[in-house]
This record gives sequence, structure tokens and C-alpha cells, in this order.
Amino acid sequence: MKINADFSQRVTIDTTKMNWVTSPMAGVERRMLDRIGDEVARATTIVRYAPGSHFSAHTHDGGEEFLVLEGVFQDEHGDFTAGTYVRNPPTSRHTPGSEFGCTILVKLNQFDPEDRTHVRIATQNLKPVCAADRPGVSIMPLYHDARETVQMEDWAPNTVATQHCAGGLEGYVLDGSIEESGELLTTGTWFRLPDGAVFKAKSQSQGARLWIKSGHLKGL
Repeated sequence: MKINADFSQRVTIDTTKMNWVTSPMAGVERRMLDRIGDEVARATTIVRYAPGSHFSAHTHDGGEEFLVLEGVFQDEHGDFTAGTYVRNPPTSRHTPGSEFGCTILVKLNQFDPEDRTHVRIATQNLKPVCAADRPGVSIMPLYHDARETVQMEDWAPNTVATQHCAGGLEGYVLDGSIEESGELLTTGTWFRLPDGAVFKAKSQSQGARLWIKSGHLKGL
């Protein structure tokens, strides 16, 4: 299976307009954003757990990265509420589920094979700091290494900011809206820009909060 597998192309998807697709586990549904492979795949997906649903215990050979969008995600390592960012590196193992139900943005099989860094950050406890090169944008760093940078960004109302995308850029609009390349990206929109693109956007009158990942698409 291939979905949005040409990483040289700009992609935007309003995920709120997508249908939910059932997964092999009862009560777990998905909205597939990009994918190379079948059930075991390099994938970016919105996953929704119904209350009381869970996956069987499994190992993430290629790593797993996710942001809790709604509800409470649970495994043997803890309860992760909306706004929590998690990285489970290659060889990590868990039994994911949700007693109360949850929705997550998850990326699978996209880690450096040697990465062994676990990350669990409750972003609601972070204090944004001003981006030195982009007035009106405040950032909350989540992860950084030689390969990629992950952060939350708060854009003040009517902010125009530009970022050169060495290694590409991927984002998700958590709140508010931005205009990019003449297109309005509202809450729930996922977008991806290729290596070498320029991310120039303007927040709208209510401002915006974005999840941004950059640098990870080099060579794809």
C-alpha cells in the first residue's frame, strides 16, 4: 500500500473530513495520512481508540512517535493525557490502549535504527519561548538531534513567518488556522512540505497552535 508516498510533493489533508477505517483490533480506527507498506508500514496516521479498546503487546522495531490529541492514551508506562508527546525508540515494547478513549497522531517506523532515546513530555506544562528569527512565533521544544527537530509552535494573531525547510517539514494544526501557499489550513489539518521548500505562512485572527517536525524528510 502506498499513500502520499512521493515525498517530493507538498501535501495537505483536512483530517476532519476523512472517514475512519477499521484496524485489525476491535474498537481501534484510523485515518491514514501517508503510508508505505501494509499492516507493518512506514506510516503517519490519526488513530482513534474507543473506550476500553487496546492493541496486543508488540515491539516497535522502527520506533513510534505520537502526540495525544484527545482523551487519555494508556500503556504499562503510564497514562498520557491530551497534549502529551511520546517517542518510543526502536526495540521498545508496550501494550497500548485506552480505558476512556483517545485520539493520537502517530508516526511509525521512521526512526534512526540506533536511536534509543525515550521521550515523554506533557506539553501543557511547558512555557513557550520566543523564536529568535520569527517574531510572533513562540516555541516549545520537544526533541532535537542531528536528523530532526520536533516542537510545538504558538503563532500570535496575524503573524507572518518564513522557515526554509532543509530536510522537509511536516505539521499538524492543533488549534486556530494558518494560510500557506494560498490555502487555508484549519484545525485538524496535516501538511507536509518537501526537502528544500520554504514554509511561509500567516496565522489568522485567532492565531494558531501547530505541531511541527522538520529535517526528517531529507533524501526521501
